[in-house]
Amino acid sequence: MGLNKKQKKQMDVHRTKIQKLRQVLSNVKQQLDDPQEAKDLEDQIAASEAAVEKLKAEA
Repeated sequence: MGLNKKQKKQMDVHRTKIQKLRQVLSNVKQQLDDPQEAKDLEDQIAASEAAVEKLKAEA
């Protein structure tokens, strides 16, 4: 059927969030002051990627 406007917007938001989180994760890995922070960012990225896949599956 395809994605409606709301689903497309949600996907765009998640993709933007993933890009920003990956940049932050890269910086955190370079400093590695708090190993848990890197794990938390990876979990957030995985959650956003799962949300994008769910939206794709609904289409």
